[in-house]
Amino acid sequence: MTAAQISAGSLIREWRTRRRMSQLDLAMEADISQRHLSFVESGRAAPSRDMVLHLAEQLSIPLRQRNQLLLAAGFAPSFSERPLDDASMAPAMAAVETVLKAHEPFPALAVDRHWNLVSANAAIGPFLANVADASLLKPPVNVLRLSLHPGGIAPRIVNLAEWRTHLLERLKRQNDATADPVLVELERELRAYPSGLKGSRPAPVEPNAIVHPLKLAHGDAVLSFISTITVFGTPLDVTLSELAIESFFPADEQTRAVLMRLAKERTDAAKG
Repeated sequence: MTAAQISAGSLIREWRTRRRMSQLDLAMEADISQRHLSFVESGRAAPSRDMVLHLAEQLSIPLRQRNQLLLAAGFAPSFSERPLDDASMAPAMAAVETVLKAHEPFPALAVDRHWNLVSANAAIGPFLANVADASLLKPPVNVLRLSLHPGGIAPRIVNLAEWRTHLLERLKRQNDATADPVLVELERELRAYPSGLKGSRPAPVEPNAIVHPLKLAHGDAVLSFISTITVFGTPLDVTLSELAIESFFPADEQTRAVLMRLAKERTDAAKG
């Protein structure tokens, strides 16, 4: 069923329920009467364009779904959706490449809304080494599938059970926020992969830890990373709003030293 076939009121009610808000909660946040909101949700009152956008803002609905809500209410979408290679996206994509390059010698990558790889810097090499299933590296490369698939990076993740739990929780939160059917199916697929527990429980979190690192076997070393996510702060384009950069930082001196050495080796190889 398309957005145009679903009433705006039912979509608002669906998102309100997803956000675990009562009618009174949303009415108070939106500074409207609960009676009026009830009429909108039931279809007894047609919301204006401004009201649709106002309610969407209070519900933190993603831009893609705001467009769907506008269509359901009988209005044209407010937010453009252009491919990443569109000429108008060049400044934003140049900014992404600048961030990725500036993060070297540490790994960083950019992904789209479905966790497909958009771009990565030269330091991502250790993550892609010894991938048994070559199909996982064929575009579009889904970084979550690559991470947790038994033919991908998973066999080299030392703390696979903990990292798998972390990634699946992130994906679940994203599904709760966006209700994207592709991501719902991806989560179902990933949960069917081996957990890495082998009958044991995940290792307890260290009392003094501030983050849960990714520990990746690389040759004779175990590289330990912490990561951050960067998104555009005020996007008005759907595609751009869904782009994210994940930057990995060394969590210990050994990892830093290995990454610095690998960077030097790449530079020396480029010089010939």
